[in-house]
Amino acid sequence: MRLLRLIITTALLTGMMAPAMTAASSGKVNVSHAIAMHGTPKYPANFQSVGYANPAAPKGGRLRMAAVNPGGFDSLNKWIPKGVPAAGLNYVYDTLVEGTLDEAFSEYGILAGKIEWPDDRSWVIFHLRDNARWHDGKPVTAADVAYTFTLLTTKAAPFWKFYYRDVKKVEALDSRRVKFSFANTTNRELMLIVGQMPVMPKHWWEKRDFTAATLEPPLGSGPYRVKSVQAGRSIVYERVKDYWGKDLPLNKGRYNFDEIEIDYYRDDTVALEALKAGEYDVRVESSAKNWANAYNVPAVQQKQLRREVFANKRPSGMQAFVFNTRREVFADRKVRQALNYAFDFEWTNRNLTYNAYTRTDSYFENSELASSGLPAGAELAVLEPFRKQLPPEVFSKPFVLPKTDGSGNARANLKEATRLLAEAGWVVKGGKLVNAKTGKPMSFEILLDNPLFEPHTQAMVQNLKRLGIDARVRTLPDTQQYTNRLRSFDFDMIIEPMGQSMSPGNEQRDYWSSHAAQTNDSRNYIGVRDPVVDRLVELVISANTREELVARTRALDRVLLWGWYVIPHWHFRGDRVAFWDRFGYPSVIPDNGTSLDYWWFDAGRSAALDARRGQRTQR
Repeated sequence: MRLLRLIITTALLTGMMAPAMTAASSGKVNVSHAIAMHGTPKYPANFQSVGYANPAAPKGGRLRMAAVNPGGFDSLNKWIPKGVPAAGLNYVYDTLVEGTLDEAFSEYGILAGKIEWPDDRSWVIFHLRDNARWHDGKPVTAADVAYTFTLLTTKAAPFWKFYYRDVKKVEALDSRRVKFSFANTTNRELMLIVGQMPVMPKHWWEKRDFTAATLEPPLGSGPYRVKSVQAGRSIVYERVKDYWGKDLPLNKGRYNFDEIEIDYYRDDTVALEALKAGEYDVRVESSAKNWANAYNVPAVQQKQLRREVFANKRPSGMQAFVFNTRREVFADRKVRQALNYAFDFEWTNRNLTYNAYTRTDSYFENSELASSGLPAGAELAVLEPFRKQLPPEVFSKPFVLPKTDGSGNARANLKEATRLLAEAGWVVKGGKLVNAKTGKPMSFEILLDNPLFEPHTQAMVQNLKRLGIDARVRTLPDTQQYTNRLRSFDFDMIIEPMGQSMSPGNEQRDYWSSHAAQTNDSRNYIGVRDPVVDRLVELVISANTREELVARTRALDRVLLWGWYVIPHWHFRGDRVAFWDRFGYPSVIPDNGTSLDYWWFDAGRSAALDARRGQRTQR
């Protein structure tokens, strides 16, 4: 994802074109400018720009942003499980294909001008554009693509190995054509996602250690290059003026800023004050409390510092307190269910977040992929073969999270928690909850990386204490230490967002598979090890139609929910954005969101703003 995507409303676009068929293939090989997961791509081969871009957007100016990270960053190599990479590095690289913001899952050529594949999707050939160039002027070749694949699947973070597990072989057929062959024909999305791979220059990396964290600016082929770095403090990207891909339809009206500067702050409160002082330009506000109270300043009242809430229709995913089920204390499903009763969302939302949020009750929240009610129809058919392996509630009860009246008196919920804990073998002795067999008290640590969540967590800890549980909150100011603990699953409970897309696929293995649970640096923080979940993940990946994908994803969602693997948080169907009045952005916004990639620096607005503020105009 390019730096940041802010989602707003729907763009209604027209024009469809089915992939052309090569004459020599007798209807068995497709050749096209684009490919869709299901159905046909929205944009035809002759499209000039996407419907949510302003092709006439001016180039120029600087976009200043902030990153909050107490430890800053110490690497410009974002692909390895080592170091803390700087933000924005995706700008340096191109991919073979890239998706749009107004489709569930279609990919259009970037480095690849043409895509070739058989009906059974057993292989794909990407034809590289003749004018694709690295920033040093050398051509991007098929050998670079094959080399990158080897780097990512053998030396990068484990995610890539999971993601591309079903790739059997990669071949550079000649300098302009690279072929990916697949181990099976059931993984429909594989030919799309291999095209998402960031392509890296073989001639540059062969002389360097890919496994090392480094502050050497990387060589890429993308729209920006690294201009300057102050280790841990800031990074500046400059637009490549002769960028080879600037006139591609997907890039018209995109990448408009001459420079993008990202400054690092150790504390979010300091970062917010820096925005109000004009030290940077745009902030996506994650705190409802801040949005309600922290922007009562003259610049906002005078509409110099603008605040906008952009509604979105993207999947919200699941943010939650996450149990590490590798820990003995959380191994029992009934214990995890009981502890859900200790979180009083209604009180938290009323008193800490100004009733701004909706409770999340699906891993695929805010989308058609979310399960609800009782399983029926196609979803029930997916689940039926696993009936004996699943809790009976999966089939007999709608999944409903505990609720309170919001008064702060969660007595009924805590009583139910005590009952469930007793069924799981936990009793209260001397005011402490202890295991009835071993006498060991229930004790665990909630590990945070952001003090923003401390009030919400402490509120739950108070209810846990009423149950006799010794729960402690620890916030790690050292980002590297927190990251390392996550990579090795060295925690009891964390707060973690688990984002999803409209077209889930191979990445689900990294979230939920038994293999990922035993692989450091995977995203299976929960430690899910369930053969039913493993099978459902593979069914999601192998879905042949959108209808199958929806039914199978709902089944996976339902099984995960009834596993009580998390204590769900909340979501907000929009993005709260504060920005100084220096910018323009397209009037048409897609379902998957507007993006700063399509914003531009408005010199006239900026001059007027600076005149009002008595400052020199930014350039």
